[in-house]
Amino acid sequence: MESQQGWPAPSAEGAVSGRVTVPGSKSISNRALVLAAIADGPSTLSGLLVARDTTLMRSALVSLGVGISEQDGLVTITPGSLKGPASVDCGLAGTVMRFVPPVAALADGEIAFDGDLYARERPMHIILGALRSLGVRIEDHGTGRMPYSVSGAGSVRGGKVTLDASGSSQFVSALLLAGARYDEGVDILHDGKPVPSQPHLDMSVAMLRERGVQVDDSEPNRWIVAPGPIRALDSAIEPDLSNAAPFLAAAVVTGGEVTVTGWPAQTTQPGGQLPELFTRFGAEVSLDGDLLTVRGTGRVKGVDLDLSQVGELTPVLAAVAVLADEPSYLRGIAHLRNHETDRLAALEAEFNALGGDVNQTADGLEIRPKPLHSGLFGTYHDHRMAHAAAVLGLVVPGIEIENIATTAKTLPEFPELWSALVS
Repeated sequence: MESQQGWPAPSAEGAVSGRVTVPGSKSISNRALVLAAIADGPSTLSGLLVARDTTLMRSALVSLGVGISEQDGLVTITPGSLKGPASVDCGLAGTVMRFVPPVAALADGEIAFDGDLYARERPMHIILGALRSLGVRIEDHGTGRMPYSVSGAGSVRGGKVTLDASGSSQFVSALLLAGARYDEGVDILHDGKPVPSQPHLDMSVAMLRERGVQVDDSEPNRWIVAPGPIRALDSAIEPDLSNAAPFLAAAVVTGGEVTVTGWPAQTTQPGGQLPELFTRFGAEVSLDGDLLTVRGTGRVKGVDLDLSQVGELTPVLAAVAVLADEPSYLRGIAHLRNHETDRLAALEAEFNALGGDVNQTADGLEIRPKPLHSGLFGTYHDHRMAHAAAVLGLVVPGIEIENIATTAKTLPEFPELWSALVS
């Protein structure tokens, strides 16, 4: 932790009720930026998220020679001749550190990658090894981590590649997004434990198909991307449903009623599963057009959830479980140990420091409700840890959130939106 004083999390005087509009999806925004950067013409995006992760992605693509301009909230991406030398700051953005190297391999010249201090601890050897097997020259000094450099030759052979993506679906998505631009396309075979976060893979495939790319995912654990152009496409970015999680959770834990606007009828976002998940906690959920409403019933039930496909929702769901009246079990999330921080260790440490009874298992968390007390909640530079702390603070007076500014990673307006909802 950086200091012994943090942002005072607002306490709820009673049931929290209100309406919230969340900005665009980070996952869709950064995928759309990458695809537009290597498309066959300019693309214009509306509703693009403005946050640290998307700013880092835009800067990375511009450094490679991509043109990006903005007018009246519309962002136009104009593909250019990709070239180095260039330097890419990945920050703590997994999408930047994993999606940009396969694009940088198409550039002519050397592209250097680095990021925040903790980013140097995040494993990169899977994607770097996959690129090497496709003929890309990479220098990582044998660490399999940042800093590293990609020496692009203006094209990539492509072809068959086998990797273990059990640590992150981003390893597969990274190759999917750039694969159509490789000479032979790409034929990806996953060999390992199940790939987590299937919705994110579905998202990548769907966005490729929208742009005319042929993707064959009919065989389990295999994705074949045919070589060819990526069609330029003007598109609107969906709201970030995972960022809606803390706001909807506020209704669950306070017995209130919260509506999120712009909820899509169909989505590949992991957050699309929130209605079903909050129902499991005992809440009532309804969808009226594009308005999703969650109503708390005054009781928060314990749950037994397999979150392997929606791991990013874990911190907020864990906070709800800590406030339940029965034990809960969150499973299938061992891969969270390699996210922005080791989220399982961080959640265990911070909840227990406030008097909780949370224990790590081999692949998740065991949560037994106990009365909690005030204190400083560490965020570890992780935006979703801050979201979890805010949910806790609704019910537990005196919670302070260390480094609330970390929410700028995907939702810079979080403190203001949160305070407005609670008040």
